[in-house]
Amino acid sequence: MATPLAVVIGGSTGALEILRMIVGSLPRSLLTPIVIVIHLPAHATGLVELLSNDSAVRVKQAEDKEPISAGTVYIAPPGYHLLIESHGAFALSVDAPVHYSRPAIDVLFESARDTYGAKLIGILLSGASEDGAAGLQEIHAAGGTTIVQTPLSADSAIMPAAALALFEPTYTWSPTDIVTGLNQLLRGPASEPISRERGS
Repeated sequence: MATPLAVVIGGSTGALEILRMIVGSLPRSLLTPIVIVIHLPAHATGLVELLSNDSAVRVKQAEDKEPISAGTVYIAPPGYHLLIESHGAFALSVDAPVHYSRPAIDVLFESARDTYGAKLIGILLSGASEDGAAGLQEIHAAGGTTIVQTPLSADSAIMPAAALALFEPTYTWSPTDIVTGLNQLLRGPASEPISRERGS
């Protein structure tokens, strides 16, 4: 694929440590915005600080109407759905929870698909609900690159297994391969990604 315009990542139970690995591996020269939804209680705090600790790139909580900047990692705020609007800015919503979650991964993935189409990378990690599976399938159908964590490597396999039950993603990778492969994909088409299925 061409160099992606954005990366969206979703996860729940068991995803936090993998997110730390991903964010900590990103180069200071990163040009692609990365947007993350992880299921947390509405009162949860400290995720931005946690992910910033070992990061060479800027990590911040997304704000309503904020223009999306290159090379920044954005976190959905607790208690709000996070959407990407067609003009490249965020929107926050208090619409009803999806799969009992707000923010919901499906909401982010579907709005990102509408904005970025085939130049989008979607990643679904460990989690204890089926949120994100349908949205990732829509990214795949639009020509985007889709990555699912191998269920055997997940603390909770429900989320990745739900995606694999719907479609065959571009890659099914272990956490280590997700980190390596994503960085290769972010460097663009001159770099050969690792194999479609690896790790457990």
